Amino acid sequence: MSMNEKEAVIKEYFDMWVLRDFKNIYNIFNCDIYYSECYGPEYQGFSEIHQWIDKMLKEQEVIEWTIKRFIHQGNTVVVEWFFKDKVQDKISGFDGVSIIEFTENGTIKSIKEFSSEALHTTPFR
Repeated sequence: MSMNEKEAVIKEYFDMWVLRDFKNIYNIFNCDIYYSECYGPEYQGFSEIHQWIDKMLKEQEVIEWTIKRFIHQGNTVVVEWFFKDKVQDKISGFDGVSIIEFTENGTIKSIKEFSSEALHTTPFR
């Protein structure tokens, strides 16, 4: 799988959250997908992923999930991004990084997210 193909799969996944349309999730995630969210929860396999998505669609609206850049190393892609959502009429956003591993056949087998405050300061300037 080429770098461009991997990037397209990742963009498609991020767009699923904004569009609230997950009909193709089973084509891009490996059946034993491991997912670690940036604030702690972990999910393993389609059953847990499906439950998580259903729960989040009821609680959250993703307003934006913008990719800033990709870093490639073999079957692993690191993605730097900005995420903005609305939960109970409160809008918030944060910066993040995902480490995404692909299988040899091009499906995502692992996503590990890490986050940072979106508002950065320069205390010594």
